Amino acid sequence: MSMEATTNWELVKLKDLCERITKGSTPTSYGYQYTTEGIRFIKAENIDSDGIASSTTNYIDSDTHQFLKRSILKDRDILFSIAGTIGRVGLLRPLDLPANTNQALAIVRLKEGALDHKYLFHYLRSDAIQKTALKQIVGVGRANLSLENIGDFEIPVAPLDQQKRIVAEIEKQFSRLDEAVANLKRVKANLKRYKAAVLKTAVEGRLVETEAEIARREGRSYETGEQLLQRILETRRSQGQGKGKYKEPVAPDTADLPELPEGWVWASVGQLGAVKGGKRLPAGHTYAEGRTSYPYIRVTDFEGHGVRTSELQYLKEETQKEIARYTITSDDIYISIAGSIGLVGRVPEHLNGANLTENAAKITELVHDAPMYLVYWLSSPTGIVRISESTIATTQAKLALFRIELIPVPLPPLAEQHRIVSEIDHLLSVTCEAEGEFEATLKRTQVLRNSILGRAFSRQDTGPLVRI
Repeated sequence: MSMEATTNWELVKLKDLCERITKGSTPTSYGYQYTTEGIRFIKAENIDSDGIASSTTNYIDSDTHQFLKRSILKDRDILFSIAGTIGRVGLLRPLDLPANTNQALAIVRLKEGALDHKYLFHYLRSDAIQKTALKQIVGVGRANLSLENIGDFEIPVAPLDQQKRIVAEIEKQFSRLDEAVANLKRVKANLKRYKAAVLKTAVEGRLVETEAEIARREGRSYETGEQLLQRILETRRSQGQGKGKYKEPVAPDTADLPELPEGWVWASVGQLGAVKGGKRLPAGHTYAEGRTSYPYIRVTDFEGHGVRTSELQYLKEETQKEIARYTITSDDIYISIAGSIGLVGRVPEHLNGANLTENAAKITELVHDAPMYLVYWLSSPTGIVRISESTIATTQAKLALFRIELIPVPLPPLAEQHRIVSEIDHLLSVTCEAEGEFEATLKRTQVLRNSILGRAFSRQDTGPLVRI
């Protein structure tokens, strides 16, 4: 596209190109109800990153549809979110109809022949409009744009044949990006399967040479998993009896458990450590407004066997005093017990002593020095199944503390545990690097999309669109 080719472009306000700019309403505000089938009722969250309204979960009947006739949608209508998440853009297709929408989406309907609808759709997704929209947001609790704001958007109108060429070029470039992203997602799925395979192989005794094999080759004795378990129990028994609180843990039922490698034994989580719950904030208490000396770890902070600190919450001193007993140390293991059940890991040293949410438990008082083996077992495909079998399915699924104690654990000799953990760490570090590269590349594809749109609609562009 050359400067000569853009001399006959003009900036036109969107309202001057449209037959209608309006918005919908919420049926329940007028005494109507949603239904489980019927006419699709599209909300902003139903519009995906490609501008397709493909995940509708709400429906209305024909009477409601006719009552809300102002917002009856048509083929080629463009939707623009004006409340909550600002700037999400959708394009209606024949297969989306019949449909209606609510007041969080502006309905943009072009005059016949005024503009290519796909040209406008892509322009509304460009940084030029997205940045303009964000600057015009009003409201404190919930961000909003007015229909007047939408109507005042300035659109660079090219000759119709040029609009169609621009749309064709954008869609060609986006198609290439979509293919690249699909390939990246396949790679990511393969990495996930690889990680699962590594953990499965490890906890079945097939990742490293067993201690029994090494001892036999070297002509020496070794501490078996059974001997290790007895040593753990004796240590915990002596420590617990000194406090007057010791209760003998329950051994696992091995009747239906598979045979283990030589030198291994079945133990239970409760035999290896104590399982204790976290604590919610006391009634009437809220998080501190800024950072304090009292971090509070939630399930949403669990990530990759560790803790993501970017959105960590903190407690006020008076709040922490009331729930001071419900902390976790870097020697413990966390496990989520509600919501996303079965996330397992350890907290880093700098969060030692942080408070723990009621939606998680900790496995504490671990007396042997290979806790990451237990983390990897519980994260393995078989461990995940054991956790799932222990979860109570109610209105909200919950993993009870006593059920965690009963989860069986294949326990190798301690030296073998160390070798297993070391090899897993090595193999998974490679996948972590690959996943990091994947995420960075995925972000670059979004930058490329924005660049493609920016170049496509730039009147100062002196060359072709960005090439992939």
